[in-house]
Amino acid sequence: MNRKNRLLAGLGAAALVLLARLFVIQVIDDEYKQDASNNSMVYSTIYPPRGVIYDRNGEILVGNAVCYDILVTPRDVGQFDTLALAQALDTTVEFLRERMQYYRKYRTRIGYQAQTLLKRVPQQTYVKFAELEYMFPGFRAQMRSIREYPFNAGGNLLGYISEVDADYIEKHPDYKAGDYAGKTGLEYAMEQELRGEKGYHIYLRDSRNRVQSAYQDGLQDKDAVPGKDIVSTIDAHLQQYGQQLMEGKVGSVVAIEPSSGEILAMVSSPGIDVDVLSDIGSHYAEIAANPRKPMFNRTVMASYPPGSVFKLINGLVGLQEGVLEPSDSYPCNGGYYYTATRRLRCHEHSSPLKFRDAIATSCNGYFCYVLKDILENDRFATTAEALDAWREYVLSFGFGRKLGSDFPSELSGNIPTSSYYDRLYGKGRWRFSTVVSLSIGQGEIGATPLQIANLAAIMANRGYYYIPHIVKDSEGFRIDDKYRKRNYTLVDTSYFETAVEGMYMAVNGGGTAGATALRAAIPGIEVCGKTGTAQNPHGKDNSVFICFAPKDNPKIAVAAYVENAGFGATWALPVATLMMEKYLTGEISEGHRYMEQTMLTTKFF
Repeated sequence: MNRKNRLLAGLGAAALVLLARLFVIQVIDDEYKQDASNNSMVYSTIYPPRGVIYDRNGEILVGNAVCYDILVTPRDVGQFDTLALAQALDTTVEFLRERMQYYRKYRTRIGYQAQTLLKRVPQQTYVKFAELEYMFPGFRAQMRSIREYPFNAGGNLLGYISEVDADYIEKHPDYKAGDYAGKTGLEYAMEQELRGEKGYHIYLRDSRNRVQSAYQDGLQDKDAVPGKDIVSTIDAHLQQYGQQLMEGKVGSVVAIEPSSGEILAMVSSPGIDVDVLSDIGSHYAEIAANPRKPMFNRTVMASYPPGSVFKLINGLVGLQEGVLEPSDSYPCNGGYYYTATRRLRCHEHSSPLKFRDAIATSCNGYFCYVLKDILENDRFATTAEALDAWREYVLSFGFGRKLGSDFPSELSGNIPTSSYYDRLYGKGRWRFSTVVSLSIGQGEIGATPLQIANLAAIMANRGYYYIPHIVKDSEGFRIDDKYRKRNYTLVDTSYFETAVEGMYMAVNGGGTAGATALRAAIPGIEVCGKTGTAQNPHGKDNSVFICFAPKDNPKIAVAAYVENAGFGATWALPVATLMMEKYLTGEISEGHRYMEQTMLTTKFF
């Protein structure tokens, strides 16, 4: 073959390859057609319903309802009758002009993205607009689900969802403008499970940018995937009852099932009413301006002095360290003199006392002697070394650190270190008398109500706890194995029984709880409890009470903390007792009816 023929053959072969490739591109493979038509496609987002949140007994805490939004794609909008659209949408001409001016100003950034023009229009407006929608190219109505709350329980606990902003999108690139996400509470903690997966319909535009037909008859559409349902550990009726008892008071109530660590109720007062959660944006400014901070979840974010309930820990540490025996007696004549002239006062009671009786009567003097012996223990070279060892014991009870709950925004509280006192007073220049207030749960100790409730669970279990958590195993969701693990304190379990006997005596044997008219005893149930009165530099003392029942095989442990309420047995005790009785028996006994009425009707603000 001569050179000319070879050249013609090569050109022919090349032409055949090109023709074959064009045939594949244009006839067989539609990938390039798809890419070319992308500029003429309209993606209409399908928002999935969020997962439902149930209580432990199957009651719906958070469900879904339908609402209607009006969307606009500015690039698709042509000339339209502004007055007619305003009438169709039950809005004003001025509003429409202002929004369209905004869209024109930012048209480059917006591109072909749909913008939410009106949120949550009434159904009748949606129906009226749907009949006239053809007159207003670029405008369309969209249904989406919003949260509804059939049970008035746990606004702070459940949390709210709201539309994501630019900052949120920057941190979470898989979210787009118009999406909603959980911002607080369970909605935030379980966002990935609850959110579901968006879908879309694809439509084609014509040469005038008008939406025409479904692309490929809908074959490329994607269905939305609903969010997963979540089962919480909360008892809806107990949660609601706790909110009623705490209405008009500032503080918290936390109830835990000791055998599992499941949180039965988690009340922060004042809190957010569920009625405003589904439209939090309309109420946010009002709520944020409230001086009592209803959005502040005190159960996990407030750090309080635990007061006398902390004496349980100091006594148990003393037993473990061998500086205290249950039979040891200490005097208390109105308090403890930690210098020649300075006294930590105590209320009137018999003296001297043994360990069990000191718990029952909540003797300040007794536990000053106990902490003194711990910090002046001969096995430590210095007070500082002894205090750091004491601190390790306290941390093992879940104080001074985050417990690791699945509930968000949990704080660690505070248990002071020797280095803190070294900085404050100088190294080697402080001793037990300097930190004597730690003996009774005061001073630099800070604890959240969740940590205090966890102490009640530890006492109920005689020395261990499960990390408190608020979500249960359910179909398609398994909780982390860490919530199934027993966490033992550094105190041997054998020492707890004597302390529990003291708590039983506090309620049933003439202790600080039983000495008041508002008794913690429940007919037919052995209750163990411990009062606390925590000093408050901002007003009256804070009222504290922890309890559990029954004494053997406990079903519930409760901590109540009421700010500026005075003696522990006056306000915190009845709140915790009524919660416990309601959960265990389903009703309030005749002897506690007056106490219930007092708690339900007395409001501090």
